Amino acid sequence: MNPIAVELNRTIHQKNDQIEAMLSLLGRQLFFPKGILSQSAEAKEKAHRINATIGIAKEAGHTMCFGSIMNHVQGIRASQALTYAPSFGLPALRQGWREELYAKNPSLAGKQISLPLVTSGITHAISIFADVWVDPGDVVVLPDMFWGNYNMIFSVRKGARLSHYATFNADGGYNVQGLAQTIAEEAEKNNKIVVLLNFPHNPTGYTVSKEEADAIARVLIQAAEKGTHVLAVLDDAYFGLFYEQQTLKESLFAMICGRHPNLLAVKLDGATKEYFVWGLRLGFITYGAHCTGDPVPLYDALEKKTAGCVRGNISNASHLGQSILLQVMQDPRHETEKKEKFEILKARALKVKQVLADAKYEPAWDVYPFNSGYFMCLKLKTVEAEPLRVHLLNTYGVGLISLGKHDLRAAFSCIDESQVQELFDTILKGIQDMQAA
Repeated sequence: MNPIAVELNRTIHQKNDQIEAMLSLLGRQLFFPKGILSQSAEAKEKAHRINATIGIAKEAGHTMCFGSIMNHVQGIRASQALTYAPSFGLPALRQGWREELYAKNPSLAGKQISLPLVTSGITHAISIFADVWVDPGDVVVLPDMFWGNYNMIFSVRKGARLSHYATFNADGGYNVQGLAQTIAEEAEKNNKIVVLLNFPHNPTGYTVSKEEADAIARVLIQAAEKGTHVLAVLDDAYFGLFYEQQTLKESLFAMICGRHPNLLAVKLDGATKEYFVWGLRLGFITYGAHCTGDPVPLYDALEKKTAGCVRGNISNASHLGQSILLQVMQDPRHETEKKEKFEILKARALKVKQVLADAKYEPAWDVYPFNSGYFMCLKLKTVEAEPLRVHLLNTYGVGLISLGKHDLRAAFSCIDESQVQELFDTILKGIQDMQAA
């Protein structure tokens, strides 16, 4: 094992040996390399005469570039747009994102968290998390309705076993009891459990209430108290898009970080949906841990291991994307713009609820609970989802996503409010067509 990795493991062990035990085999071996990187950093600071360390091209002291490219980038210098970013991410962006986390999550008050690491989108953040913390044969607990890429990342790529519980209970709330039972069953067979929680939820568009969130937090903490290593990973891709009063308005991450030595909270989020910049591919990984004494060395070690994983994977996320996001976060207009887009999406969600309250749809489907995010789902009563999807597409030019045998997902995020009634009337017509045939 590389001596740098050994030293990082020693630091983690001293601060919380339970977290060291949670690392994957790869995670234990990860480190952030010195050599060229550290020498270049030293040269950037001190080589005021000639710096011949950087693996980019320069011209008259400035970043070499094509004018035909820079003509399309307004207000950002070539050095901020075209050069490599640090594998950790731009320092100012990392600091700014952490400040936003405290502002958006009141329960973080008084708690210390890591500086967020920048990734190339939230999917990349999930994949990096899996590399650092998940071994083949590890168990990942998640609801039975889930984003399909979790299977690709955890099961196919990492060889982990997915353990499911029913997403909702009979009363239409989140199935906290099912989550607790599944964790208890898996804790009997495994020393370490990864619990993946995603709110607002994809595909159903559901976010838990404050009461449900408190109950989930208790389940996780109690499992840790009983001796199980619990890695609670919060996929907060749709954070902030909460449309109803009773929904939790902050991340569960804030409620559980630092609560027990056996519990590590990992927040995965990003600009993708929060800033409506899907193609910029900017995500973040943030750690919240229990620690003996000063947590800075622990977080520094975890950040270096995670950045080493990024370095060995894609090297770094887009400098241009990070520069754009940083400038937007510093622009006083962005909060007003974010509020405007939020209200548009909220109006669509409420319109969907209004339309689906019509009793004419009751024979055709049940509606899964939804109150946030981009999506909602129907549970079909009389026909199967995939044949209906194909029929709607071929006959009416309406596109939806089939999930399993009877679930149909609609993304109200990408349709106008004026199209909502037409959408569900067309789905009903498609069902009637199939029944008549």
